[in-house]
Parts: sequence; structure tokens; C-alpha cells
Amino acid sequence: MEAMTKMLDYMISPIPIRIVELVMDISKLNLQSLVITAIGHLPGRISRQKDATFKSVALAYIADGEGTYQVNDNPVQKVEKGSLFFVWPGAKFAYGPLEGASWEEYYVDIVGSRLLEFEERGLIKKGEVMQVGSDPEWVRRLETLASLLESGIPANSDRASIQLESLLFEFSLMTDGSHASNKSNKNFHVTDDIAHHIYDPIDAEAIARRHNLSVSTLRRLISSHTGYPLNEYIHRLKISEAKKLLVNTSASIKEIALSLQYTDVYYFSRLFKKYAGVSAKKFRESI
Repeated sequence: MEAMTKMLDYMISPIPIRIVELVMDISKLNLQSLVITAIGHLPGRISRQKDATFKSVALAYIADGEGTYQVNDNPVQKVEKGSLFFVWPGAKFAYGPLEGASWEEYYVDIVGSRLLEFEERGLIKKGEVMQVGSDPEWVRRLETLASLLESGIPANSDRASIQLESLLFEFSLMTDGSHASNKSNKNFHVTDDIAHHIYDPIDAEAIARRHNLSVSTLRRLISSHTGYPLNEYIHRLKISEAKKLLVNTSASIKEIALSLQYTDVYYFSRLFKKYAGVSAKKFRESI
């Protein structure tokens, strides 16, 4: 997936790097409490940072290679393939690949009021090199974030922020003592699959078949992972998508309902008001 514009910067890497930045004013976004401002892919990084400072929080995922990471005068930590670490304002950082070597790095710059909440919840762990594994799924999801950001569409930038929160949650599961847990991996793959089929009819049996589960196991998994029964969880995802369509398209409420597989528009309207707190019409008028 070629999500980002390639450019050459031999001070950073002999291989073309790719960077995409947020091209719109943050005020255009619905999710201003969590915003991705830039995503980069440095496939052959050779440069090292020394006494570096940053204006925003950023995560760095090392897809290949090894090196070191240090915050202020704290001990130097080893960085390996599959490592994740953060940088943030108010500290000095020294990090990069081993001398004479290179690593493959993805970074995501983030701003917003929810970052403090994420730190309190353990989704952001400052000063710690975490091993989340070299699963190609992480790279795919980071590339997807970049594609959404690069589109220049406000709703896609909001989608990228939502997906980033999910990704941070999955990373936290990999580092809380259960990173080898098949249950955590299964939760991730099932919820990710449901999100990708948001425009399909609700079909518990089809979802279960795709993941070699019984329907009863699927329902237990979703309930324990999200706190909602399966159908309610999917309805909530669909209504969240409907909000974005109301904001960013001129489609009628009926067209939006049908696109999300609600053939009964009145039923869709009742669900929308239940989960959004206002009718779909009033929601659109309030924008």
C-alpha cells in the first residue's frame, strides 16, 4: 500500500522516506480531542537523535533493526524489531539505530486533550521501550492510518484517530503481561473484521464462520471485550458511521439508513436517537 509521498533525505536514510501530514485545520475535524498531525515511514533510518525535543506526543514503531532509546539522563534501553516507544514535550531524547546500522521506523505525531487520559489508562507508556511484536498486521494498520490522513477528507482523519485509539489499546494488551494471549489476538481480529463489514447486514453466523467460532462464543467474546451485546455493539458502530455520513455527505437520511443495511428507516431513526441522543435530522441541523 503506497500511502505516503516518497522523498529523499540522505541525512535520515539512503532509501526514500514517506511522510504524510494533516493538511486541514483541526477545527474542521469532529474529533479534535485526538488528532493525528503526521505519519512517517523511514525504511532505512541511519540517523540518530541526540538531545532531541518535541512539540507533540509521538509513537515510534520499529518494524526492523535494532538500536537504543534514552530519556533525559535515564538508563539507555535496547530497541529491537517489534519495539514501540514514545516521545513527548518537556523531555530530551536520544535514540536511533546502532552505529553503522539502520532500522525501519514508523512514527505517528498526535495532539489532543485525550492524551492525558490515554496515559492514565496505560495506552501511552512514557519512557518505556515496549515489545509488541513484529506482526505485519501492525504495519498494515499504520499504513491504513496514513492512507486515511493523506486523503485530505476530514471524516477520514477522524476515522484515523478512532483507529489509532484501537491500535494503542491493542498495543497495551501486548505489554500488560498477556502479550502472548490468543484471546487478545482473537478479540482484535474479530472486532477489526466487524468494523470492516460495517456496511453489511448484521449476520452473527457469518461473522462466527469467518473466525471459526460458534455464535455463542462470538457473543461472549464481544460482550467481554466491549461491554456490549453483539448486536448493540454493531448498531453502535453503524450509528457512529451514520453520524460521519450526515456530517460529510449530502445523502438523505433514508439513503444513509439503506447503505448501512437498515431497510426500515423508522427503526434506524429510533436507533439513531437512542445512541446519539437526538434525531438524525436534528443532528445534521446542528452541524
